[in-house]
Amino acid sequence: MSSPLADRIRPQTLDEIVGQKHLLSEGKPLRKIIESGEIPNLIFYGPSGVGKTTLATYIAKKTNRTLKKLNGTTASTADIRAVVQELSTFSGFGGILLYLDEIQYFNKKQQQTLLEFIEDGRITLIASTTENPYFYVYNAILSRSTVFEFKPVEAQELEPAVRRAVDFLSAEKNVQIEISDDAVRTIASSCGGDVRKALNAVELCVISSPEEDGVRKVSLEHAKELSQQSAFRYDRDSDEHYDVISAYQKSMRGSDPDAALHYLARLLKAGDLPSACRRLMVCACEDVGLAYPQIIPIVKSCVDIAQAVGLPEAKLPLADAVILVCLAPKSNSAHDAIAAAMADVDAGKAGAIPRTLQNMHYDGADNKNPGQFYQYPHSFPDHYLPQQYLPDNLQGSSYYNYGDNKNEQAFKVYWDRIKGKYGI
Repeated sequence: MSSPLADRIRPQTLDEIVGQKHLLSEGKPLRKIIESGEIPNLIFYGPSGVGKTTLATYIAKKTNRTLKKLNGTTASTADIRAVVQELSTFSGFGGILLYLDEIQYFNKKQQQTLLEFIEDGRITLIASTTENPYFYVYNAILSRSTVFEFKPVEAQELEPAVRRAVDFLSAEKNVQIEISDDAVRTIASSCGGDVRKALNAVELCVISSPEEDGVRKVSLEHAKELSQQSAFRYDRDSDEHYDVISAYQKSMRGSDPDAALHYLARLLKAGDLPSACRRLMVCACEDVGLAYPQIIPIVKSCVDIAQAVGLPEAKLPLADAVILVCLAPKSNSAHDAIAAAMADVDAGKAGAIPRTLQNMHYDGADNKNPGQFYQYPHSFPDHYLPQQYLPDNLQGSSYYNYGDNKNEQAFKVYWDRIKGKYGI
């Protein structure tokens, strides 16, 4: 069984590595480190298939070190000890470079096992992770390592890699392969920035394309069929999940319906209906709020419909609600008001509730001024009269400020008129 195309065609030079120009272009820090030959402990953080393993393999070869690979999903402490034992053998003479893939799956004890050996330089660690290392990697490892973030590869950067893969397979299989520019662009743009997915799609296209007169022709339709599901990258337990729902809400807050619909589509494609509904309702209350308070029951109704009909039809009421939230006037005055009130409560500013607002209590014989003295606002003109509502220690505190939208300004005019009668 042959190895995957991504392994058979691994780049032999830094310039052949696809993407990561922010790290590997001339003059960039990581490239300078590699070219110096003095390799510190490194952590590569980024999505799958963007060159982390490829670069680690290249570094080991460039520095004449023995490369040992472990995967955090399957390796044990015994595997680490086995690598350590090789330090005293011939293979460890020039130093060992340990590439630990998916380090986030190593527990604290396993990571601690590495400390002694990476600290004194006997082992150079290059760890990779698809999750934020500052959340998943043991602090002692982090403090002894330099973190570099890898990014998804842009489609235009992937096109040369797709063509190179076609040429490689043509030579390997001793057959002429014809592929259109449109098919190359389709494969490059349909892999979600994942080089490995792009190369796998190329190999599948070549293997499954008919051969006529010694020529295999990869059609655009064939490329679309084999790569159409590759662009989506989403995992409910990963950083990507939180990035998508964050972008979803921020796009609604920013009044961009096109972007908000894009992220809604990604959530629904992943079947994450709960997150799509929850963030939508939060945004209606937090970001539209009092500028258009009727939106809250409208959005809730759309969410109820979506949950009642389920996917895929749920996309329709949710799209209605998302567009409405984007186009509605915005106000975060209620958000800011409750945040300010919560801050006072958190700070311990919670004095005794004024007697006028308390539930009816029995007045003891020692009370020289018995009675609650609460005045019912509806018994007065405009259904209002001034009386103390805040505790004594918070008198004069102000949490709510009218938003600058038409709705809240109308409220302001109304209450300025009424309270003005009392000189407030």
